[in-house]
Amino acid sequence: MTAERVETAHRWPMPPQDGYTVDDLFTLPDLPPHTELIDGSLVFVSPQRLFHSQMIDLLVNGLRSTAPSKLKITREMTVILDDRNGPEPDISVVRADAVTGLDQTRFQAADVQLAVEVISPDSEARDRDTKPRKYAAAGIPNFWLVEMTGADQHPVVRVYEIDPLSKTYILTGIHHTALKLPVPFNVDVDITLEALRNL
Repeated sequence: MTAERVETAHRWPMPPQDGYTVDDLFTLPDLPPHTELIDGSLVFVSPQRLFHSQMIDLLVNGLRSTAPSKLKITREMTVILDDRNGPEPDISVVRADAVTGLDQTRFQAADVQLAVEVISPDSEARDRDTKPRKYAAAGIPNFWLVEMTGADQHPVVRVYEIDPLSKTYILTGIHHTALKLPVPFNVDVDITLEALRNL
């Protein structure tokens, strides 16, 4: 028996002259999972590392354990910032009344109280620069940036709050072992390497 190489022909959609819109993001057929819209361009994500997946789980579990009933914790849901930007934060804390049903595919920026990005090699520039600027400009009050650092691959969470005058984020803390914060609600999450490995 011989192995034959199977050629798969991909037909990528031709972008409109002025770029894609949020409506296109939700109506174009056969887009890969977790496709984002940034500045009218479709962004496809690479397969994620275990750190990325487990860090999201650790934070989601911790946030859900202390979140008040007026807020919901979601993962990997599109957030509509404007007509040409629909990024997908790794985690979002949204107003509970913005949740409309299990078939929901997006939230409006006004419904989001916290956006969290866990840095991956393929998205580092977007996670550090592009997305935080856009989240702040859209008025999302809180942003966390999570990364793996050091030889032991320890998680670090940088916490930002929006300056309402400049519509930019200000760093309020860098956390290595625990997230104990008063916003967007009373948060208490163990982010040690041991907690991450025990998932």
